[in-house]
Amino acid sequence: MVNIKKAVITAAGRNQSRLPLQVLVDSDGAQKPAIKIIFNEVLSAGIDQIGLVISPLDKEGYQSALGDVPAKVQFITQDEPKGYGHALLCAGEFVAGDPFLHLVSDHLYLSGKDKTCAQQLVDVARAEECSVSAVQPTREGMLPYYGTVGGKGVPNKEHLYQIEKVFEKPTPTIAEQELIVPGLRAGYYLCFFGMHVLTAGVLNILNSHLAAAKNGSLPLSPALSELASREKYLACDLQGRRYNLGVKFGLFNAQLALALAGSDREDVLAQMVEVLATRSSKN
Repeated sequence: MVNIKKAVITAAGRNQSRLPLQVLVDSDGAQKPAIKIIFNEVLSAGIDQIGLVISPLDKEGYQSALGDVPAKVQFITQDEPKGYGHALLCAGEFVAGDPFLHLVSDHLYLSGKDKTCAQQLVDVARAEECSVSAVQPTREGMLPYYGTVGGKGVPNKEHLYQIEKVFEKPTPTIAEQELIVPGLRAGYYLCFFGMHVLTAGVLNILNSHLAAAKNGSLPLSPALSELASREKYLACDLQGRRYNLGVKFGLFNAQLALALAGSDREDVLAQMVEVLATRSSKN
């Protein structure tokens, strides 16, 4: 795989487009829209060409939120909400046949090591010379929120898995039948992290699926499952955590995680203790 120079961020989903504009206090103590924190994640991997897929009505909001971000940003419009896969396909001209880093815009990431999550993933993709999706072992109750992969561990390579199939938001029954990964705790599955390095092959597959898209909506997971049957495609359990802004208390949990990872940790903990003490005294 050649050097990864481009990233695509999708932010056009009906229930997604406004979440990245929410302002949070980053771990450095500065207030930033979530989309700017995501851009910083991309920049940390040495990538400064970013295609941002948005709804046409949202361009002004994103331009304002990004401000003077040090990247070459191309706004790519998805004129109609035709699904996640279609949103990615809209970036085909920007990608121009190159491998690319892909992030969703309603997740934030905190690394458990010196390298950011994006850096970790790009390093693995370069070393393995193939598409790699970041995953996180996730309890069964969260399956309705994530794409999930089935496969097996790569011999002698910790945290790497050979992907055999991909299901979008599977039921527990399907997950138990199709997506058990040897070595994971019972009741846990490898769910997407919201971050991938993909070859342009996935766009070719999406294009071939376009005519058969049901109800005019083109999903991504079937294309990823087909990618696994065509070429080497791995999953990597990164040393870090994803925070889904779109779930219940998602913004709160992301903000708390950022605060506890930053220089204001002690103040935040003190305020939490004060709140808990106040609530306890009322009971």
